[in-house]
Amino acid sequence: RNSPRNQPITKITIHHMAGVNSVEAFGNIVAPVARQMSSNYAIGNDGRIGLICPECDRSWCSSSPWNDNRAITIEVSNSAYGDASGWPISDAAYFSLIKLCVDICKRNGIPKLTFTGDQNGSLTYHYMFNATGCPGPWIKAHTQDILNKVNAQLSGVEPSPEPEPGKYTVDLN
Repeated sequence: RNSPRNQPITKITIHHMAGVNSVEAFGNIVAPVARQMSSNYAIGNDGRIGLICPECDRSWCSSSPWNDNRAITIEVSNSAYGDASGWPISDAAYFSLIKLCVDICKRNGIPKLTFTGDQNGSLTYHYMFNATGCPGPWIKAHTQDILNKVNAQLSGVEPSPEPEPGKYTVDLN
């Protein structure tokens, strides 16, 4: 890490751990100084959130000092291994990811999470800064849902639950 970061926090960068880990296991992976890697937060497969690198410091997570100085970086445990699985994450980890993103936005004055597909949005991914598949197909496929859920909470409006296939609800009020 570099202490302190040299830019205000204006972004969130989501990564996947490429493994099924607890917060403690991830901490042990990045603890050796020779590893030269960190993140601001880790979310374990069970949904627990751990602070790895203080927010006031730049983590070494995105292969981009430019991004890491502006972003809070979050490593999320997968719930299954490998590209064939799509590197999914558990419901508990996903719930915690949404909750953490909302909290980061509120505390850092990010009024709305935006995704532009490149480094210009307030939501970025590791692949934008390095030749990597991170954060994996599952998280990439859920980008719009992440934006919808985070932004609904930021605006004080909870999103409607998705209807079950073959069922619908009519509001007569």
